[in-house]
Amino acid sequence: MTFAEAAEGRTETKVLTGRLEPGTEDFVYLPVEVPAGVSQVSVVYSYDKPAVPAGTPGNSCDIGIFDNRGTGLGGDGFRGWSGGFRDRFSISRTEATPGYLPGDVTRGTWHIVLGPYTIAPQGTNYRVEVTLTYGPAGSAYQPNYPPERTRVRGRRWYRGDCHLHTVHSDGKRLPAEVAAGAREAGLDFITSTDHNTSSSHGVWGEFAGDDLLIVLGEEVTTRNGHWLALGVRPGQFVDWRYRSRDNELPEYQREVHRSGGLCVAAHPYCPWVGCNFKFGYTGFDAVEVWNGPWTWDDDAAVSEWDNTLVESVRGKGSWLPAMGNSDAHNPGQVIGLPQTVVLADALTRDAILDGIRAGRSWIAESAGVELSLVATGPRGQAAGIGDRLDVAAGDQVAARLDVSGVPGGTVRLITDEGQVFQQSLPASGTGSVTWLTTPAVSAYVRAEVRHPLADGSAGAPALSPGLNFGAMAAMTNPIFLGRL
Repeated sequence: MTFAEAAEGRTETKVLTGRLEPGTEDFVYLPVEVPAGVSQVSVVYSYDKPAVPAGTPGNSCDIGIFDNRGTGLGGDGFRGWSGGFRDRFSISRTEATPGYLPGDVTRGTWHIVLGPYTIAPQGTNYRVEVTLTYGPAGSAYQPNYPPERTRVRGRRWYRGDCHLHTVHSDGKRLPAEVAAGAREAGLDFITSTDHNTSSSHGVWGEFAGDDLLIVLGEEVTTRNGHWLALGVRPGQFVDWRYRSRDNELPEYQREVHRSGGLCVAAHPYCPWVGCNFKFGYTGFDAVEVWNGPWTWDDDAAVSEWDNTLVESVRGKGSWLPAMGNSDAHNPGQVIGLPQTVVLADALTRDAILDGIRAGRSWIAESAGVELSLVATGPRGQAAGIGDRLDVAAGDQVAARLDVSGVPGGTVRLITDEGQVFQQSLPASGTGSVTWLTTPAVSAYVRAEVRHPLADGSAGAPALSPGLNFGAMAAMTNPIFLGRL
C-alpha cells in the first residue's frame, strides 16, 4: 500500500492571516508547503469590508494560485485565478473549480496570490484557509479543445463576437449557454476571453461545430487597462501582472503573435478602476472601439481611433483596425451586441484572424443590420472596407454605402477632414447613398450609421449643432484613397 493510499481522506488545514494597508503592492504571495501524497488543494479566503465614505473605493481583493514551479512572470507555475468572483476553489489532478487548472498536485512550495484591487483607508485584514486532502492522485484531466477549422468555405462576411465571459472568470453563463446565445444571435464565430485564465479552453470542444467556430483567447486584465489575446494556443496562459511603466507588455504581445494570435486593446475609455487603457497602441493589431451597448466612452474611443487613422496617413505608422464586441458576462447582457463582421476566405481561426488584422471588417449592433461600403475609381477600379483604392490624386472617386436594418437612422461619411456627408434613412431602414471625392481631398472614407435620438439614446443631446443622431447602429473600417 502506498503512502497516498494509506493516508486517503486525511486532511490538513493551514491558516494564513495578515493585513494589507493602502499602498500595498499589486500582488502579495503567500507560501504554502504541499507535502507528498496530497491529492487536492482547497482554498477559502475572506477579508474585511468596512464602510467607506461615498466616492471612496472600498476593499476589493482578488485571489489566485501558483504551484511549486514558481511565481515568475510568464512562468509555468500558474494554476488559476478567479479575481474577486469566488471566495473558494479546489484543484486536483482530475478536476478544478472554473478559473483553475486541473493537474498534478506536486510536492513543494505553492503560493496563494492576493491581488488587492482597491484598499479602503482603514486597510483590510485577510484570512486564507488552505486545506490539503491526501490520497491517490486520480485520473488525469482530459481537455476537449475546439477545432481551429470548420468545413465552411468561401469568401464572404462572417459575424462574430470576440469578447465573452463565462463562469471561468466573472461571468454567470456556462460555456454551453454562451454557445447557445451565439447561435441565437446569428454569429458564425466567437472567442472565449475569460479574465487572466485559460481554464475554459479545454471545455469548448463539445460546443463547437461547423455552424460555430470557437476561437481561444484571454482578457489580459492589468492595472493599467485590459487587452484581448485572440487566437492563442490551447491552454496558453498570458500573464497580466505588470503595469505600463514596467515595460513588460511587449514580451507578452510577442508570445501571442508567435502563436499566430492577435492583440486587441479593449474598451480603452472604460471608466472603472484599472480599465482605462494606459499602454498606448504600439504592438497591437486592433482596438475595441465599441464595447457592449453604446455609451459615451465608445464615442470617445471612436474619436481617438479616427485620430490614429489621420496619423497613419501622415506617415506616423500603420493604421489600427477597429473592432466591436459585447463583453457579455451575464444573462440579460446580449451576446453579439455589438459584433464584428469579417470578410474571410473560410470559417477558420487563421482566416478570421487574417481578416481582423487586415481591417476587412465592420461593426454591427446585431445580425439584423446589413451594410456595404465600396469606393470606385474613374476606370472601374474598386476597393472595399480595409483596402486601398489605387488611383491618382485628382481622380474622381465614388463612395457608395448601402444599408438595411436601421429605421430612420442617420448615415455619416467621415474622412480625415471629419464628417463630410450626412443623410437620413427612411422608415424602412433601407437606403443607399453615393458621395464623390478625390484622393487629393480625402485620404480615406469610412461610414457610420446612427439611430435617431428617440430610438437609440432618448433624451441625449446631439453631439454638436446640426448633428442630430444617437447611438451607433453600425460603423466601418476605412477605405484608403490614392497611391502609397
